[in-house]
Amino acid sequence: MAAVSEGTLLWTPSDEFQRRSRMRHYMDWLAQHRGLRFETYDALWQWSVRDLEGFWSSLWEYFDIQASSPYEKVLASREMPGAKWFPGARLNYAEHALRVIAGRAAHGGAPAPEAGTRGRDAGAGGSEAPALVAVPAGPTDPNGPAVMFQSELRSLSSLSWSDLAEQVAAVATGLRELGVRPGDRVVAYVPNIPEALVAFLATASLGAIWSSCSPDFGAPSVADRFRQIEPKVLFAVDGYRYGGRDYDRRPVVAELQRQLPTLEATILIPYLDPDRTGGGGGGTGAGGMAGAGFFPGRTLPWSDLLRQRGPLTFEQVPFDHPLWVLYSSGTTGLPKPIVQGHGGILLEHLKMLALHSDLGPGDRFFWFTTTGWMMWNFLISGLLVGATVLLYDGSPGFPDMNALWRFAAATRMNLFGTSAAYITHCMKAGIEPGRDFDLSALKCVGSTGSPLSPEGFQWVYDHVKRDLWLASVSGGTDVCTAFVGGCPLLPVHAGEIQCRCLGADVQAFDEEGRPVVDQVGELVITQPMPSMPLFFWNDPGGQRYRESYFEMFPGVWRHGDWIKITRRGSAVIYGRSDSTINRQGVRMGTSEIYRVVEDIPEVLDSLVVDLELPGRGPYMPLFVVLREGVELDDALRERIRRRIRESLSPRHVPDEIVAVPEVPRTLNGKKLEVPIKKILMGAPREKAVNPDSMSNPGSLAFFEGFAQRLRS
Repeated sequence: MAAVSEGTLLWTPSDEFQRRSRMRHYMDWLAQHRGLRFETYDALWQWSVRDLEGFWSSLWEYFDIQASSPYEKVLASREMPGAKWFPGARLNYAEHALRVIAGRAAHGGAPAPEAGTRGRDAGAGGSEAPALVAVPAGPTDPNGPAVMFQSELRSLSSLSWSDLAEQVAAVATGLRELGVRPGDRVVAYVPNIPEALVAFLATASLGAIWSSCSPDFGAPSVADRFRQIEPKVLFAVDGYRYGGRDYDRRPVVAELQRQLPTLEATILIPYLDPDRTGGGGGGTGAGGMAGAGFFPGRTLPWSDLLRQRGPLTFEQVPFDHPLWVLYSSGTTGLPKPIVQGHGGILLEHLKMLALHSDLGPGDRFFWFTTTGWMMWNFLISGLLVGATVLLYDGSPGFPDMNALWRFAAATRMNLFGTSAAYITHCMKAGIEPGRDFDLSALKCVGSTGSPLSPEGFQWVYDHVKRDLWLASVSGGTDVCTAFVGGCPLLPVHAGEIQCRCLGADVQAFDEEGRPVVDQVGELVITQPMPSMPLFFWNDPGGQRYRESYFEMFPGVWRHGDWIKITRRGSAVIYGRSDSTINRQGVRMGTSEIYRVVEDIPEVLDSLVVDLELPGRGPYMPLFVVLREGVELDDALRERIRRRIRESLSPRHVPDEIVAVPEVPRTLNGKKLEVPIKKILMGAPREKAVNPDSMSNPGSLAFFEGFAQRLRS
């Protein structure tokens, strides 16, 4: 593959591609209905951040938001944190996800208005009868596929919009009978399967609050997350298959039930063993769970909920009513429970999926993800724009690195979303997806999770498809969206993200808090966005929230990424400016890894960093301080890896384990993760850390030598 440098032009959208895009359609709509004409995307972006009220109200109208009560104003308070969006409006995210059926649904048993009638008079400034509507009330065929699914356990199958709505109604009825009410928490320990999507939509339809973890997380990590929000109901699978190997998770589920005292019911999904059956109301076993451990409360099989019969209804909730809880990485303690709302997520995801991802009715949308990553939440929002969401559960490398490309061909995929790490692995495996599979339906490849190298960009064009839109994006769990991402109107340059997203006032700040261009700085957001966290759970007064984002630059969101904004408006991400571990898009705090590693008797101390090395890609070394007389042999290395894999996640197993004399620490005992990361990336000691702030400055010598070996 020929060498390519950052900024090399790789693709330009044709005039026809631009003309047919939903971004262009929105710009035409603005001209027709708002008298706003923009010749370039940059001009559109500038307006979107200068006039927040005008921009977000235009999306409300353009996407025909269905609200049973009108909003009083767009932005009642614009301070950060604490911005107040669309007060007075009442709506439901799930209603919009099932819009094709929702037109026949009911609020409290009464027939709903015809689809497309409420959004036009739901808020201030609505148009009487827009001639252009980007996303209709749903796909034209309710019998068309809403979901397509494949895994290592199940062959390719689909679920129609009508079937999806029927299952959501049944599960919602079952949850209601279990006592679930608006504001209650429903949690899930499930893989990326249709049952997870159904359970989420049912939860959201009731106004209850969803939270999920992937079953490859160990019991300690899951309990640390779920225990904080005191759930009433748990959805869980009996196990899963990954890389051709079966994993029985019944003991983990039993442990979760012991550690979650607020649980009143567990719904067991027999995924690993679909023939497993069990009784309905007992305290010790459904689905063959007896003998797996103690199960307080009721354990019911999934089939019991699917047998329920009830209408498809949608609890109307305020714009800022909690929709789900996502989790921060836990770098400095327990993972922070991030609460995001129905309305903020609805508007933000409509914007990102329709305008920035160019998705609409009939498109087939895929992102390789687990339920423990925000990209799962982003993926299932494809339903909002009428797209068919494609779910895959299993190893992307089993039986070989072509597994996902095979899935792309079989489903006639239009947008293939993945991580930069996966593209790097495909490069190293030497596969040829464009040659070996029919990817004629594929128009876009999305990449996120970590920065995609210029070589990764080039590989996609050389080995997947020459005429292809490569949309690299970067954002965060904190907002469940991208700050910088793709645009169908702009060219693709190697190593660069095409643009700052509409409504996201992204800047690169230097150390003095001044915006810089063509220089690397801190990624900041200088104005509020609707999907920013409503609050952190159990954070009275919002102290943890403020400390997480607003401590460095008061009133300005500091995200924790290094970014460069180029003069043409594109962006380059250079990794984390903090110590968060990000592996294949799944974030985890260093404290979680330390807790597991340092529980091993031979390990006295440890330090882990997540690097993006030029020419090498993602690299995560774990440094350990061992007890006197202990040798870091292969057996101990494997024991450390196994402990991380089983207690936390296979994605966070280190690439290398290295014995060190001591871990660098500050005078007050904190591990110097970010300074060591800078040193390993090539920064000189004096630029990375002040030795006077350290209790053991001599410990830096080892890491300086290690950095030299990495570069040699």
